Amino acid sequence: MTGTSLLNFSLIFAGPFNLHICTFAHSHIRTMNILELHNLKKYYATQKAVDDISLNVEQGSIFGLLGPNGAGKTTLLRMITGIFFPDSGSIMLEGKKFNAIDDIYKIGYMPEERGLYKKMKIGEQALYLAQLKGLSRHDAMKKIKEWFVKFEMQTWWNKKIEDLSKGMSQKLQFVTTVLHEPKLLILDEPFSGLDPVNSNLIKDEIFKLSKNGTTIIFSTHRMEQVEEICNHIALINKGKKILDGSVKQVKQDFKENLFQVSFEEMPEKLGNPAFTIQGQHDNTLIVKISEGYKPASVLQAFLQQGASIVSFNEILPSLNDIFIKKVEDTKATRAFETIK
Repeated sequence: MTGTSLLNFSLIFAGPFNLHICTFAHSHIRTMNILELHNLKKYYATQKAVDDISLNVEQGSIFGLLGPNGAGKTTLLRMITGIFFPDSGSIMLEGKKFNAIDDIYKIGYMPEERGLYKKMKIGEQALYLAQLKGLSRHDAMKKIKEWFVKFEMQTWWNKKIEDLSKGMSQKLQFVTTVLHEPKLLILDEPFSGLDPVNSNLIKDEIFKLSKNGTTIIFSTHRMEQVEEICNHIALINKGKKILDGSVKQVKQDFKENLFQVSFEEMPEKLGNPAFTIQGQHDNTLIVKISEGYKPASVLQAFLQQGASIVSFNEILPSLNDIFIKKVEDTKATRAFETIK
């Protein structure tokens, strides 16, 4: 079913209840918040870019920061990295008040607007940026060589940025962002311009970094990537946080009691107070469970008439569905405001 995901339930009459949810990138338990934002505000002359936002980001998590254009995501990320200072509110990193000068070495930031020097040779640029992040020349060279081999970039050393495709530049930008092994990695549209092979390459590295304890804030407009990669999300709109929770819980919160039921042969009797039919295709029904009834009521209604059920799946909304539902009334261009 387009725009939805299916959560498979083992039938209660077929064996033990067996539910698998593959939402988390890894399974170890995280309790510590590496980053805490408390009531952050950033106002410009005609815009409330960030309007009283609070967030907690757990260590080792992959945190999706979502929102339409102009929502305030970039301003929020720039405050987290010390590029901008908030007008009010506080930022805590590893339990201490964030200090932009001292803590910037703990952070890797890959902005959507790429910041590479087009006339500079790739090897020299990677070395220069690594040393800016606090690495010695020896350590920088060692790590650059490791990453260049991993990403098959060994022959790029003397090329210039202007000679690279957008996708090749993207790979280099990622490498220069993670070279100093940051504790907090911020990626803004990291897959832009990448083909499927290189997208998977970057994705695998994101999972490895997270598994090894790196916390990742991932910002993108591609909801299918968020659903695949992230274990927690926050949705920002018009400078305010309007949604915050685990991917699993958010999808549960927005479900509409829809189920897909497939049969070997379509039952003769379809009417029942336990459900209403929302769609039908071949031997499959989409049903909505009526208020006061449970999934078992639907199963019982069909089993009592001898129907042979092949599958019974709950339909959960996709993050794309939820995103659209929450921001569908937002204009494409954010209006200017009067700041009081």
